[in-house]
Amino acid sequence: MRLAPHLRLGDDGAVAYDEDLANRIRELVGEEADLTEKRMFGGLAFLIGGNMSVAASGQGGLMVRVDPEETDALLAKPHARPFEMRGREMQGWLRVDVEGLRTKRELAPWVQRGVAYARSLPAKR
Repeated sequence: MRLAPHLRLGDDGAVAYDEDLANRIRELVGEEADLTEKRMFGGLAFLIGGNMSVAASGQGGLMVRVDPEETDALLAKPHARPFEMRGREMQGWLRVDVEGLRTKRELAPWVQRGVAYARSLPAKR
């Protein structure tokens, strides 16, 4: 299988996540205290204090963790859609399509929102 240079293969041989997007996220969160990266949900998650903030999704685009009370309002933003797990929409989680992440100006607010919410939660050890 021949892939575009920015896509990465997962352990099972399937495309796991967009490596270029992961690198762009790293540029935005690299100085965050207590930052870790972890493979989750078929993508690469960026955790703050053990809480997921954002992830380069294995299904393309970005997963963002947000305040559950803000979910509905944020869904009105361009390229945002609900995150579904087992066919159920999850409050406090969004997907942002790659079309809404092409520039740093588009990506940064979503990353900042996810980091701020993750930082607001008690750290996990």
